[in-house]
Amino acid sequence: MAHVFAANDSGPRAKSDLSKKERGSFENLIMLCANCHTMVDKAPDAFPVKMMLSWKREHANKLQGLFGAVRLGDRASARQVVEPLLAENHAIFKQYGPHIDAARNPESGAAEQWRRKMLTRILPNSRRMLAILDANRHLLGGNERATLEQFRQHIDDLEAFHIEGNREDASRFPGELPKILED
Repeated sequence: MAHVFAANDSGPRAKSDLSKKERGSFENLIMLCANCHTMVDKAPDAFPVKMMLSWKREHANKLQGLFGAVRLGDRASARQVVEPLLAENHAIFKQYGPHIDAARNPESGAAEQWRRKMLTRILPNSRRMLAILDANRHLLGGNERATLEQFRQHIDDLEAFHIEGNREDASRFPGELPKILED
C-alpha cells in the first residue's frame, strides 16, 4: 500500500496542509507492488499525483467491470438492475447536491457531505451502471447508445473533478439516462 500524498511532510509528493486522517484515508492510498512502490517514491516527479490517481481510478474501473456486470437477456431485466442505481443517485443528488441551500453556506458542512456521497455512492453506482450497460449494449437502441456515451463522459468528468482535483467544468448529466431501457 502506497500513499499518493506522502504520509509525512518530508516524503515524496508531500502536501503539508493534509491532516493525519486525510493522509491515511482511502482516497490517498493506492495498491502497488513493492517494486513500483519503491520506484514512485524514489522518483516522485516522474510519477505525479494526477498520474497515480489515474492509475487508481483505472484499476477500480477494471475491477468493477469484472465483478459488477452480467449480460442479460432482455431490456426489462437490464432495466431492473440499472433502475435502483439511478434512483439512489437521484435521491442523493436531490438531498445533498450542490444546488441545495446549505451548499451556499461554507460553515454548513454540506460540501463535505456532498463530496463523501459522491465518492462513496454516486461514482461507484455510476461505474456499475456503465459496466452493466456496456455488457448489455446489444439491448440498447441508437439514441440510448448515444445517451450511454454522454453518461460515460459525464462520469469521467466527475471523477476528474472529485478524485483528481481537476477544476474544469463537468459535462452535464444526460437527461435521457433515467429513461434508458424503458419500453
